[in-house]
Amino acid sequence: MKELTLQTLIAVFEEIFGRGLFWTMVAVAAVITLAYLYVLLRDRHLSARKFLTAQLFMPVGALAAVVFVQWVTHSGFGDIGGPIDWIVLLWVATLGAGGAAILVYTVEALITGKSTKHTG
Repeated sequence: MKELTLQTLIAVFEEIFGRGLFWTMVAVAAVITLAYLYVLLRDRHLSARKFLTAQLFMPVGALAAVVFVQWVTHSGFGDIGGPIDWIVLLWVATLGAGGAAILVYTVEALITGKSTKHTG
C-alpha cells in the first residue's frame, strides 16, 4: 500500500466488518450526529446536567466498542501483540467513549425536550 486514501480505508473497513455492517454503522453514526447537531442548535447551549450524565456512560461505551470489535473480528485479548495493536485498541475505546457520550446526551435531550434554563 503506497498511499492511504479514503477509498483504501473504506475497503479495509468493509473487509473487517463486512459491507452491510460497515455501511449500517456509518448510517447510524450519521443519524446520531444529525440528531446531536439538531439538539445543539435547538437548545443553543450544552446542559451541564445532561453532559455529566453522558460522561458517566463513557466507560460503558469504551468497553462496548472494544468488545464489539473483538467479537466482529473474531479476536481475543490474547491476540493483541505489538504496540500498534494496543494503539488501535485505545483508539477504539476512545471513539466508543465519545460516541456513547454523544448518544446519551442526544437521547436525553430529545426525551426531556428543550431546556428552558441556561445551565452550562
